[in-house]
Amino acid sequence: MIFDQTMRAERAMSTESIPATDPAPVTDPWPVDEPRSLTLANRTMVEALAATAARLPDRTALFYYGATLDYAGLAAAVERLAAVLVGRFGVRRGDRVLIALQNSPQYVIAYHAVLRADAVGVPVNPMYRSAELSHILADSGARVAILGDELVESFAPLSGADGPLETVIAAHYDDMAGRDPRFPKPAVMTAGRAALPEGWLDWRQVMAQETTPLPPAAGGPEDLCLMPYTSGSTGRPKACMHTHLSVLFTAEAQQRLYRMTAEDVVTAFLTLFHVAGMQASMNAALVSGCEIVLMTRWDRDLVPVLLAGRRVSFWNAAPAMVVDVLGSDNFDPACLDRVRVLTGGGAAMPEAVAAELKQRYGLTFIEGYGMTETMSPTHMNPMHAPRPQCLGIPIHDTDARIVDPDTLAELPVGETGEIVVAGPQILKGYWRRPEADAEAFFERDGKRFLRTGDLGRRDAAGYFYAVDRLKRMINVGGFKAWPAEIETTLFRHPAIRDACIISVPDDRRGEAVKAVIVLKPEAKGRVTAEDIITWARGELAAYKVPRFISFADDLPRTATNKVDWRGLQEAERGRLRQTGP
Repeated sequence: MIFDQTMRAERAMSTESIPATDPAPVTDPWPVDEPRSLTLANRTMVEALAATAARLPDRTALFYYGATLDYAGLAAAVERLAAVLVGRFGVRRGDRVLIALQNSPQYVIAYHAVLRADAVGVPVNPMYRSAELSHILADSGARVAILGDELVESFAPLSGADGPLETVIAAHYDDMAGRDPRFPKPAVMTAGRAALPEGWLDWRQVMAQETTPLPPAAGGPEDLCLMPYTSGSTGRPKACMHTHLSVLFTAEAQQRLYRMTAEDVVTAFLTLFHVAGMQASMNAALVSGCEIVLMTRWDRDLVPVLLAGRRVSFWNAAPAMVVDVLGSDNFDPACLDRVRVLTGGGAAMPEAVAAELKQRYGLTFIEGYGMTETMSPTHMNPMHAPRPQCLGIPIHDTDARIVDPDTLAELPVGETGEIVVAGPQILKGYWRRPEADAEAFFERDGKRFLRTGDLGRRDAAGYFYAVDRLKRMINVGGFKAWPAEIETTLFRHPAIRDACIISVPDDRRGEAVKAVIVLKPEAKGRVTAEDIITWARGELAAYKVPRFISFADDLPRTATNKVDWRGLQEAERGRLRQTGP
């Protein structure tokens, strides 16, 4: 079975999976009919969406469980919500507005309405708990939030007289969904409308208000428009400052390199709060005039129905998603008949699955590489010459190099070092974190390079390959779990004296979180692993919660008295090599 092959392949993924020798050399893998420099029109994301709506008003923009919304309707909804944000709630140019919605028409509308209001969107993971959200609200200064009504419990403590939020708009996803039984809905949609705290506003109320049309947006391409949060070695989430230019750049670059047109139908199954889904599945599609097929919660059995029923031509998916769908009881090879682009990132596609896709279905999984700091891609595999288990080549106007992580000296072809990148998609900087900027950026040859923290190598043809992580980040199905942040949270448990987070292989998500814990003397024999996991579920997003826990009398330390997490990680890998997961 392909699923069993995948599990074995994912467990075996390591530096050994990189070919010892490169494939047959390619003189220049850049598409011959594509300019290397992308000349963007002097416009914003607001103007880009308006241009598509004017060009294709009747084209279906969004498909949502049987309901459709055309581009004219989408543009009108964006204008209406933006007018309410400005006219009633006093949102002004540069204000930050938090967006905590799952994939839905409401997400697309809210995201672009915030930009239309000349404000700055702060997209967050809907799985975040109150403590995580509290930090982001305090750091960003957002006082308005647009969220799904399933998040009442997490957001209620943050609003009202004692909370930072002055205005909360809550959407019930099912309000904009169809009623077609062919498209079963997740529980978050069928559970019924949540009771909203006093002072909160229902999305329907907001969208029904009479509004005064807004004047043209005053923002320009270099203005800040988006602040997605990422984390670093300190474990404190920090915001990446992106402009209309950096957001529009990777949207239009993907449009060109994937050859996206208004005839394409694109999946939005990857989460839209994350830049990988946000850019390829939403913004590149909107710039192109594509139909976007939305799924609120992952349902592998529904995917084949949507792929076939909407004649999907562009499937944006993490490798684990592809594996999941191929193992679905509903999977029918015919659902892939119209798919011409199958792409994704976050993890390498296992070789066994890539071979199966090519041999059985004639599909090549196109891998790429990017970060929240780069608004998704800095590298993509060329459609005409992709390579497996490869990050690809730098996209338009992007300079990527391999440097020694200690000296920053550039390394020759074939040598392993840190990947650094410069280009229009790079963040302006971290919000109010000059010390983080100082660590992340350096100047060379008149360019400002970002240190990615990822180790890789480049071959003679210009393809880049990932080797390892310089940072400690754990990749849980494409979501970033940061050990320092999880450790800080665990230290709040009254029974825990010390803790260290490491990664372990996971058959479905690539990696999972494991905690090595030292209990306080009085807690030994009384507090179990399940007790800690249950407690952590109330403090952390689900993907950050340790799936495995082991107890130790003490944690190993380095000569500088820091916890030797590398030693623990290597010991875990050695144990797995001997015993298996």
